[in-house]
Amino acid sequence: MWIPSNNKYGVAIHNWHGDVRFGLPLDVGDSVDIVEECRHWFRGSCPRRSRAVGIFPKTYIHIKDLSKIDPVVAECTQVLREWSEIWKRLYVDREAYKFQTLRKVMYSILESRRELLGATMTQDQTTELQMVVVSKIDWGNRKLGLDLVPRVGPLAVDPHGIGIVKLYNVHVSSADNAKASSSRGTLRRKTQRKILSHHLYFCMRDFGHRIGGDDAEVYFFLYDGNRMRPVSERFLVKISKDGFSNYIEKLHSNCSVFTDLGAADLNEELHLVAVVMRVGKIIQSDSIKKTEKNSSCLTGPTYRRPFGVGVLSLADICQFDSNLEQQSTEEREYSFKLYQSEEKDFHVLPELIIKKSSGKYSPIQPGNQSTQGIVVSLKLLHGGLGQARQEQPLLFQGTTITRKMGFPDVIMPGDVRNDLFLTLERAEFERGGKNTGKNILVTVVVLDVAGNVLGDCLWGASGMDALPQYRSMILYHQNAPSWNEMLRLSVPIDKFATAHVRFEFRHCSTREKSEPKLFAFSFARLMDTSGATLGDGLHELYVYKCEDPAKLQAASYLRLQCRPRDAQAKLDCGGCFSRSSKEVFVLRSLLCSTKLTQNADLLSLLQWRAHPDTIQDSLTGVLRLNDEELVKFLQDVLDALFAMFSNEEGNSTQHSGLVFHVLVSIFSLLQSNKFQHFRPVMNEYIENHFAAALVYKGLITSVEHMAVFMTKAEHPDPFQKCFGSLEYIFKLLIQSRRLFARATGGQYEDSFRRDLHSLFTALNGMLAVPSYDVIIPTQEALLASTGVVLEQLKDTLPAPELGMLARNMLDAIPRGAPIRLIQAKLQAVKDLVSGELFHEDDSRTVVLSVACKHLRMHLSRRDELRLCAEILSEILTQLYELQREQRDKVTNTLQHDLDSLCKNILGILIRTISIIMEGSNPNLPQLVACLLGLLQLLDETHYKRYWDELTPNKDPRDLKDFLSKSLLVYEELLTQDWLVFPTDWLIMKLAANDVLRKSLEEFAKPLVYRFLGPQAFDSQLWWSYFSLAVTFLTQPSLQLEQYREPKRLKILHSHGDMRVLMGFQILSMWSQLGEQKLHFIPSMVGPFLEVTLVPEPALRKATLSVFYDMMQCEQAARGSFRLVESELIDKLDLLISENKGDDEYRELFSTMEHLSLVLLEKVQTENPNWKDAGTAFIASVTRLLERLLDYRSVMQGEENRDKRMTCTVNLLNFYKNEINRKEMYLRYIYKLHNLHLQAENYTEAGYTLKLYASMLSWDRETQSFAPFDNSGQPEWQRKERLYHEILKYFDKGKCWEKGIPLCKELAQLYETRRFDYNKLSDILILEAKFFQNILTQLRPEPEYFRVGFYGMGLPLFVRNKQFVYRGLEYERIGAFTQRLQTEFPSAQILANNSPPEASILNAPEQYIQISNVRPVGDAQALKTAMVPVPEKIARFYEVNDVTRFIYDRPMYKGPIDKDNEFKSLWIERTTLDIASALPGILRWFEVKQKSVQELTPVEYACEIINNAGKELADLIVQYKRDPKRNINPFSMRLQGTIDANVMGGISKYQEAFFSEQFLKSPQGAGQQANVQRLKILILEQIQILEQALELHGQLAPAGVQPLHNRLLERFSQLKQSLSGMGRLKRQPSESIVNTPLPPLPTEQRSAAQQLAGGQPNANYVYELDEIYTRPGDTLRPVETMNSYQTLSKESLSIQLPLAEQGDAPPVPNRPRSQNFVTTSNGAMDSPEVPPKRQPANSSPSAPPLPPRGITPDKRASNPLIFNDFGGGMADAAARRHSAQQQQHGQKYSVVDISFDDPEADQQPHSLPHNLQEAGNHLNVCFAPNDFRDSGISTTSSRELNQLNNLSEESSSISMSTVHHREHCRISSNGSLEVHMHASSMNITQRDSSTSSFDVEDIPVPPPPIPPKSLGVAANGVGGVGLTSDEAHSPNTHPSLNHSINNHNHLHNNQLQQNGDSVGVGVGVSVGSPEHQLPNGNGLAGSLLAAPASTAVEAATAAASHPHDGGTF
Repeated sequence: MWIPSNNKYGVAIHNWHGDVRFGLPLDVGDSVDIVEECRHWFRGSCPRRSRAVGIFPKTYIHIKDLSKIDPVVAECTQVLREWSEIWKRLYVDREAYKFQTLRKVMYSILESRRELLGATMTQDQTTELQMVVVSKIDWGNRKLGLDLVPRVGPLAVDPHGIGIVKLYNVHVSSADNAKASSSRGTLRRKTQRKILSHHLYFCMRDFGHRIGGDDAEVYFFLYDGNRMRPVSERFLVKISKDGFSNYIEKLHSNCSVFTDLGAADLNEELHLVAVVMRVGKIIQSDSIKKTEKNSSCLTGPTYRRPFGVGVLSLADICQFDSNLEQQSTEEREYSFKLYQSEEKDFHVLPELIIKKSSGKYSPIQPGNQSTQGIVVSLKLLHGGLGQARQEQPLLFQGTTITRKMGFPDVIMPGDVRNDLFLTLERAEFERGGKNTGKNILVTVVVLDVAGNVLGDCLWGASGMDALPQYRSMILYHQNAPSWNEMLRLSVPIDKFATAHVRFEFRHCSTREKSEPKLFAFSFARLMDTSGATLGDGLHELYVYKCEDPAKLQAASYLRLQCRPRDAQAKLDCGGCFSRSSKEVFVLRSLLCSTKLTQNADLLSLLQWRAHPDTIQDSLTGVLRLNDEELVKFLQDVLDALFAMFSNEEGNSTQHSGLVFHVLVSIFSLLQSNKFQHFRPVMNEYIENHFAAALVYKGLITSVEHMAVFMTKAEHPDPFQKCFGSLEYIFKLLIQSRRLFARATGGQYEDSFRRDLHSLFTALNGMLAVPSYDVIIPTQEALLASTGVVLEQLKDTLPAPELGMLARNMLDAIPRGAPIRLIQAKLQAVKDLVSGELFHEDDSRTVVLSVACKHLRMHLSRRDELRLCAEILSEILTQLYELQREQRDKVTNTLQHDLDSLCKNILGILIRTISIIMEGSNPNLPQLVACLLGLLQLLDETHYKRYWDELTPNKDPRDLKDFLSKSLLVYEELLTQDWLVFPTDWLIMKLAANDVLRKSLEEFAKPLVYRFLGPQAFDSQLWWSYFSLAVTFLTQPSLQLEQYREPKRLKILHSHGDMRVLMGFQILSMWSQLGEQKLHFIPSMVGPFLEVTLVPEPALRKATLSVFYDMMQCEQAARGSFRLVESELIDKLDLLISENKGDDEYRELFSTMEHLSLVLLEKVQTENPNWKDAGTAFIASVTRLLERLLDYRSVMQGEENRDKRMTCTVNLLNFYKNEINRKEMYLRYIYKLHNLHLQAENYTEAGYTLKLYASMLSWDRETQSFAPFDNSGQPEWQRKERLYHEILKYFDKGKCWEKGIPLCKELAQLYETRRFDYNKLSDILILEAKFFQNILTQLRPEPEYFRVGFYGMGLPLFVRNKQFVYRGLEYERIGAFTQRLQTEFPSAQILANNSPPEASILNAPEQYIQISNVRPVGDAQALKTAMVPVPEKIARFYEVNDVTRFIYDRPMYKGPIDKDNEFKSLWIERTTLDIASALPGILRWFEVKQKSVQELTPVEYACEIINNAGKELADLIVQYKRDPKRNINPFSMRLQGTIDANVMGGISKYQEAFFSEQFLKSPQGAGQQANVQRLKILILEQIQILEQALELHGQLAPAGVQPLHNRLLERFSQLKQSLSGMGRLKRQPSESIVNTPLPPLPTEQRSAAQQLAGGQPNANYVYELDEIYTRPGDTLRPVETMNSYQTLSKESLSIQLPLAEQGDAPPVPNRPRSQNFVTTSNGAMDSPEVPPKRQPANSSPSAPPLPPRGITPDKRASNPLIFNDFGGGMADAAARRHSAQQQQHGQKYSVVDISFDDPEADQQPHSLPHNLQEAGNHLNVCFAPNDFRDSGISTTSSRELNQLNNLSEESSSISMSTVHHREHCRISSNGSLEVHMHASSMNITQRDSSTSSFDVEDIPVPPPPIPPKSLGVAANGVGGVGLTSDEAHSPNTHPSLNHSINNHNHLHNNQLQQNGDSVGVGVGVSVGSPEHQLPNGNGLAGSLLAAPASTAVEAATAAASHPHDGGTF
């Protein structure tokens, strides 16, 4: 049995594979959260395996006690797990910098975690490390955008353990700390208190000077550059003559700490001064000589001599933030130089250097050039000295302490110091009869009165030992020396009064071994007789002569004056020592002592009883005293003052007033930061030492007197001090009263209270005085003391009296007081609520009422909101703590206080928040936190009493107003997702939600009990509640699915899923409504739908039942549930469109499936009368949901735009057809329209808007509103506006035919209804422009692609479906495939076009099949034509308005005859019908119907011959119409058709189909009619050729006549070979138009289309087709004429027999010369843009381009069959003739090449089979107008002119060249070596598809005509191997320009179009029969002329070069 395990935590100690049912695999080290356990198993989850819960054995798990784990260590573990996932993602996203930084921090946290786990540190070290770690964690969380962790110190707070107000404050402080943190954890947290002490750690690292042969002493001290005086005493470092590195007297002797620096000291002018003294002989050269003489020892005395001074500025090290408790203080190294000057200026050298008086000093060069002089390292330490020692123990180890010359900014009560600093300034001595000055040495010694030397009390500098005497430095020959040397005296206190200092002056000779001779002395007494020590400052001492040291007896000179006005001297004493008035010694002193004073006034005050007459002067003097002096003797001074303050009876004395002033001065002194640590000393004195029991009366009287006379005072300063010191005054008077009461048994208590009330009355009067600038500070001081004063009285006065005093004092402030006073008042309130009075029940109630009164006043006025929020925060925090303490039994007082707070504050607080929410008030977050804190304190009883309070006399208006405002405020907060708090405060938001949810449960009760009855029902209030509850449910911070698993589990553990609780609350409220439910139908449909998003099965099921309830209610009340249905659909659409998160959208899907099931179940089980309607509705909703979810899945991403269009169309069709929702329909119309505009699908955008326009009427004037447009318009205006937009789009999309009917409709509107002739003229002009554009503008024709989507991995809306896509402009199948792969990146492209197998259809992957299809046009618009329709007009309808498409696959049936495969070649033709015509509202539509038919070999042959004849007939019409046009295309067509090499292929058809054997065979059964038709077509072909030759002979210039003669000869041979087929009858020239010789076929037209009388298109143009083919590769003639063509009636007059009216034949692609359209008068369309010129060897057939201005079509048209076109034969011929005119002897191919089968890709070539047969037919010029795709001409206009006006001579020359070029390509076996490009071509080989080589310059004679039996697999016609340069050269005949590339290229395209490979190069075996299709010009194909070669070989050649008859 499983039992709960109370959230145990464990770690896997072994790998476990989880190989049992429900097993959870674990690896070693995995942590597991254990939920349940049984005997041998645990059940739980592993954070590493998201959301996986399973079982695992107990033996594999080690249980850890979480209570014993360091919380910081646990947080490190959790953080590292969370960050590791982000870290990996940063690596994947290539965020290198973030990745590296995060890795460093993670390693650092890992290392710190290891140290913490080691538990080897002290508590302080552990705390410090924890702070560093959490600082790094906070930094990382902030940088990664993770949630802020609120913490106190290093530990995260438990949100359930503190009130929400305190939680808010912790968040604020944590956010500040997080911002101040760094990745190294070095930036510390900010604190409010300023650091008042700093210390400078100093270490000398190097001394770069060598003082020749002498030792040196370096004295370092801090120097103030502003006041030009030392700040600290000196620190000595000794340097040996061997150098600094060789001298170590003791460890750390070069290190010191300069202590007690204040903020004022650390300024920009602080310097470190180094004074260097040489220790040796007086003259340095003597030392050097002596060293050289005897380096082992020096005899004679050594002296200290000046050497140099260095100064280092400390400005940069002094820059720091004084608000930071700990600073980032790295030790830094500095170097500075030494300078020297004359000895007389040595004492001021630091000042000269700082002032940069460079003329008086010069630098000293260091002995070693690599050094920088003196090198030191410095580090600034902060805090008290004890704190600094604790934090940096190693720095202080053995380090000397160098004291500041003065007291620190903070004086600690326990500090004991007794230092006297003496500075030897200067002296002046008489010369004494000598010319040179003396070398004067000063010896300093301290003696007592008896003349005994006091040892261990004299220091020349820190860093040296105490000396019995100090010897100064010597200045050479100076009788007025200035030393400026400082030393420190520390004389014991007991000896200080009698001690004196003696200064002995000696002359030092430069002679060796001579001792210094004494010549004078001075002395100074340290203390005078009054007890005052030697005063600070300069002292001029008398100099007494004395040369005998033995005479220096203290008794003898102490009677003398040591200085002027020496009171201790005996003036009558005659001296044994003489002195000169000219000689003087100047000394400076400074006392730093906590025991001694220099102030006589202070001494007289302490001794006031001995000198009562001087009390007044003493008190006045004490008021002027230095602060430190007073504080040093605080207790003694206070005792003396209180003794003076009153007499023994307690009455005042004459000095009382002055004493009170002195007391106030002392108290105010203790308020300063400098002496803040003396406050405990003061409190200790009051409690234990104060004994003046009678002073309370005097103190009360004095304060009252000050209050009364405040306004009359001239100087406000004493009054400010007095009222600022009320804390100590009241402490003293209350202690005094206590002592008195204790002594007297409580006498005069009433009198004392009266005095107190009188005092407070005076204070109130003082506050009531109208404020002005002078007295405001005093009033502020009083208010600041109010809280603490009332606290002092809590034991003296009862709570009600205290409350009254507080209320009266605060009420005394007038309402219009200055803002400073208002702030001081609120601060006083804050002090009251945060003080001790608030902790006791009796006083708290009073204080709370006072606070509430003032809070209400200021909240209502919305001023001082910051202070109000702080007061409220304080109140709520205190009450929360009290409530927790009294959790078991809450006192009535606390309940009453909460009721009072709720009654006074809740309503006004909500009103205030609702008003300031509209702005950006900075106090809003704290006020919201206060509101939440107040709600957190209230329980059900408080709410009930408050509801009763708000409904006096049963009037619910106030309650309704409060509920409305509250719900509004809550909803605003939730709608913004708690934007009042920063986004990363998730813990705060969750806590706020918890409070709000509980509050809403209470808010629901008055709704049910007070606003639900028939009379009292308030639908607005209920709606607000429901709306708020749903907003609560759907707020982002509660959507747990979006969080990572650890966080989600943590939230669930701490708060649960609050959505579930709120969801059930909503359902509970709904069930309470009863009959009132109808008020919320259908408005509650949306909210309840959002409730179902909560992934809680029970809640979801309960909520779904509500929908049934709604439908039932509406059905009962209104007879239908139409509103519920409509709203449900609207909200579904909205939910999806709002792009809910992925998890939510999946939840919604399952929700709606569940909804359908639940509703269906209820409908069927309860069987209501609306069962059928309900079932239909549910089915409709399900279908809608499928479409919506499809739409949702593709809402984002540019690559999904096409999918988005499909889903949008599905939705708009659903809204229109299934549920008829016009507004939704229109909304999606506009969405689709916008998508088309983004994709620049202008035609489709126009069609889309047309859907909307068709819904509007010209007759209605009603206002019409479009989606996303709130401006209404009359309906006809809206339709007019839409029409103009549609026309604009049709114009951009070049779909002018569709715009013309709209123009006509608008014209009718303007002409017959609106009579707006201005607009009419505009629209007619536009219509005319459209007509003109149709005839003149270049329009690229689209290609169409069949796309099959297979596999279960595809979206539902395309899965296992086929679509026909309309390609983009100039988009070939390669680009299209690439685009589709971008849209479906996971899909695989199927390599063939055969129908997919079931395994593919059901596979979980995605598969796509792509192939070209050909549109089958149905030009209904042209069926009324009475004349031939111009080609430009007709071509539009061949590729537009198309719903049917075809594609072919070749196949072989029966035995295959390798000599003649025509016998068994069948064509499988597939016809696709799509759902809607293209173009339309999409660029693709689904295939709705598919049919397959087969063409027999004979039918196939008929198609080839029929289409070839049409092409030649068109050429005849063109040349009859325009005889002057260039003859070259005509010549080439005839050459390729008549030449025996080509026409010999008829024998293959004869052999295959014209034998009796064939008709009797199974293949020939039923083919009699087709065979007969084939014979007729061949005979008609002959007749057309006869007429063509006749016309050619008339038109051919002299230069072409040899070619014409050759053609006549070959034609004669042709007729002879066909003589057996029947009579060759000559018909009128008009009749042969329909039967020209066939050009090379590429694609086949269906017989059905032929029989339907489809007519060919005109102006079919070939173009470069990459490797992929296109559906437009049919019937594409290419012009090579250099003139424009126009149609005329004459050219359109040919009539065709109906039976022979064939399909428009397909035409192959050509990579080079294509897309050039001519009309009958020789006019040309615009030229194509050619690709870049290729090298000659790779582009043998690039033709010249026409002159600029010629505009052939950019894209070849796709000649489609007009199935129902019955406009007459003349029309057909007219439309065909232009196609035949542009044929270079090429195009119409009959066979529709299937893109499903590679067999359809081979095209027979129409070249001669051997070069000898080529004969004269090679002498045909290339067409000069053969274009590349780009449309840019590659020839000059001169060349083009030459090409258009060729002479016979130039023709023969170029023909000869081409002839011998062709000859050079004959192989050894007599056949042309042709390398079929398709066999090895990859996708990049586009333009180099022949293996020819250039032989232009080799003079080879033309070869003889080969016999017919020689079969040549030709790789080109005419100019085989001709380079593009040759084609353009003047020596090349213009008719001979033939692009061999085109054929190979087209072959590849067709192979790939057939599906063998789409998007990649295809390798084809030339000889394989399955890749060979005799798809050429039928009778004109090379297969028919190659008896010696197999059909396979010929087919291979033809497939490689599918051109028309071998000529261009």
